[in-house]
Amino acid sequence: MPTKIRLQRYGKKGQPFYHIVIADGRAPRDGKFIEKIGTYNPLTKPASIELNFDRALYWLQHGAQPTDTTRAILSYKGVIYKNHLLKGVNKGALTIDQAEAKFQNWLKEKENKIKTSANEHQQKIKELNKKRIEEELKINEAKAKIIAEKRAKIENLNNETETSKNEELTEQTVETTINQPAETTIDQPAETTIDQPGETTTDQPAETPDTEQRKEDSEQQEENKTNN
Repeated sequence: MPTKIRLQRYGKKGQPFYHIVIADGRAPRDGKFIEKIGTYNPLTKPASIELNFDRALYWLQHGAQPTDTTRAILSYKGVIYKNHLLKGVNKGALTIDQAEAKFQNWLKEKENKIKTSANEHQQKIKELNKKRIEEELKINEAKAKIIAEKRAKIENLNNETETSKNEELTEQTVETTINQPAETTIDQPAETTIDQPGETTTDQPAETPDTEQRKEDSEQQEENKTNN
């Protein structure tokens, strides 16, 4: 079987990393190889490719058959196009200078496309990050609003509870005031004055006009008796 240009897998599970190797077509994928000509990391954006251009072109010119993935890598790096131009030179359709000029023009256009693609990718990442941040801000604002509403409800409930407690205390105070018995006043006994011995006071009967007249008549009768 012809020699193949293919990938040889390395890296952890879920984090692949590949070597671009020249190997016998009968060898297993990760078995022995003839030569390593580059590396390929598909996890970066854009993918990272390191390739020995001259050695890849040499093996391609000597009949090495690339697999589908390595063919895409070689085309991306311009090895396939350069090999095509060199075939035209061998057929006399182009000179070496013309082929080199075309390749350099293609290479510049390719680099510009790569830069544009990289810039677009970075711009997309920025837009996605901006959109994600805006969405997170909206979510946080919504959460803060919900929390504020819950706190307001709790404060209102606490205020209503305190108000109801105060009203109950006021009602209980009024009820206890109404239910208390009226204060009874005990009359103190009248102060008695005890007459001191030896000081007897005899109430004299009030003199009336009749008694005065009788007194005068009795005095007159006594005088008449005396004169007789």
